[in-house]
Amino acid sequence: MTKGRLEAFSDGVLAIIITIMVLELKVPEGNSWADLKPLLPKFLAYIFSFIYVGIYWNNHHHLFQTVKKVNGAVLWANLHLLFWLSLMPVATEWIGATGFAKNPVAVYGIGLIMSAIAYTILEHSIIRFEGEESKLKEAIHSKYKEYISIIFYVLGIATSFFYPYIAIGFYYIVALIWLIPDRRIEKILKEN
Repeated sequence: MTKGRLEAFSDGVLAIIITIMVLELKVPEGNSWADLKPLLPKFLAYIFSFIYVGIYWNNHHHLFQTVKKVNGAVLWANLHLLFWLSLMPVATEWIGATGFAKNPVAVYGIGLIMSAIAYTILEHSIIRFEGEESKLKEAIHSKYKEYISIIFYVLGIATSFFYPYIAIGFYYIVALIWLIPDRRIEKILKEN
């Protein structure tokens, strides 16, 4: 089957996730700059999560540039990824509403690591379906970014119970690592 419906559905779900997150931002009751101060944790949480959803959307787009067609396993792996990403608005609201408290920051990190695992499962499902000649397999033979990400997520989750702001720092580092679309895939696409 073609990949078009999967991409369109994924784009729609990611757009809805961002929409839900922004709808959680409430207008301040007053009209002074000081009235914005209580909203700052929620706004920072929104910015952080928006960046993460954007990273997944961007890399998902690049990922599917290497794919010719999909099967049921790829569809389910994609839904698995979308499931974990769809929990992002809840975790975002929780860390924002609590001012980045330890348990919400841990839950946020669990959502991030599960999204990363789901993305890896999606990659493997595509490679398994397309076989040895898969452009994706050729592109991601080195998994250093993935391994570094998992290590930083684990460190962030463990740290969140003692120093939640340091945990957010670990999550932020992972976002910086992935902010630029996967150059391994871009390189393969340029060569072919």
